[in-house]
Amino acid sequence: MWQGGNQEAVIEGSGGELGGPGSWGLQDAAGLLARASLPIMFPWPLPLGSSALTVLLGALTSLFLWYCYRLGSQDMQALGAGSRAGGVSGIPDVCSQTGPRGPGDPGEGHRAEGLVSRRLRAYARRYSWAGMGRVRRAAQGGSGLTGGTGVLGIQRPGLLFLPDLPSSPFVPRDAQRHDVELLQSSFPAILRDFGAVSWDFSGTTPLPRGWSPPLAPGCYQLLLYQAGRCQPSNCRRCPGAYRALRGLRSFMSANTFGNAGFSVLLPGARLESRCGPTNARVRCHLGLKIPPGCELVVGGEPQCWAEGHCLLVDDSFLHTVAHNGSPEDGPRVVFIVDLWHPNVAGAERQALDFVFAPDP
Repeated sequence: MWQGGNQEAVIEGSGGELGGPGSWGLQDAAGLLARASLPIMFPWPLPLGSSALTVLLGALTSLFLWYCYRLGSQDMQALGAGSRAGGVSGIPDVCSQTGPRGPGDPGEGHRAEGLVSRRLRAYARRYSWAGMGRVRRAAQGGSGLTGGTGVLGIQRPGLLFLPDLPSSPFVPRDAQRHDVELLQSSFPAILRDFGAVSWDFSGTTPLPRGWSPPLAPGCYQLLLYQAGRCQPSNCRRCPGAYRALRGLRSFMSANTFGNAGFSVLLPGARLESRCGPTNARVRCHLGLKIPPGCELVVGGEPQCWAEGHCLLVDDSFLHTVAHNGSPEDGPRVVFIVDLWHPNVAGAERQALDFVFAPDP
């Protein structure tokens, strides 16, 4: 039965419907053509087969929505679990060769890769990927997470590698002019603070208050910020250094990559080659006491500190530090601050602060 407006057209032969048994002749052709030209409308409701198709499409849509809900729930559960467990900052620490290093410098990047990627995607769902091209490529995996390989294999950050970030073992001081000038002008106050907390570093007596256990034989540190968290007691004892930190524009004070404090290396001490956790930061070394025979090699390039001057180091490159002087020379002392790499944009900084937020 075909319906067209209010007219009804039943196409029949002498014995049944078109295509069924029966016969028709040429005399019927005009009537058949007239009927075939009528508008065609499908009956409503749809036949049983179309209803089944509708049910199937509805079921597939429901399954798709359920899958999206489950995927989002798993990402947010992982994000919450990471925060409760200390997140990335809870991964065991690995000693840094160039100075203070807190729990925010992970040594087990492969175990953290999934968590970091999920956190980045969760942040993007909340705030979008706008202005975060490098961070987005890092979140997609590949060379972005856990040990991306840089120039000649000598740049291997242990956790997060931002692609297309200009890389050099030593960064020009002009790249962070404001912070470098502020730290250098604060040199007398920071040196006085070190004198107030210093000790003989003989190792024969218990560690004084505020000093961390030695990172390696002959390597000591006192941190004002550790893994993005202020250490109030140490900051109160070092007011000049704390005041300088508060005036910096690019200090990584809001995530677990950020540390600041005094680093002491005794004569004969040496820390072998290693890489830092990310190329998104540079470490600013302010020389306080630099005896002869002290050397820093980063990416195969040797440098030496100078008292009262800053040295900017990308510690995602392989680096080694050594004090080859005699016992009479005394310790090498530098004040180290973790700064943002000058080419990391504001949106990228906000995303990484969210993903690597310090423990509450």
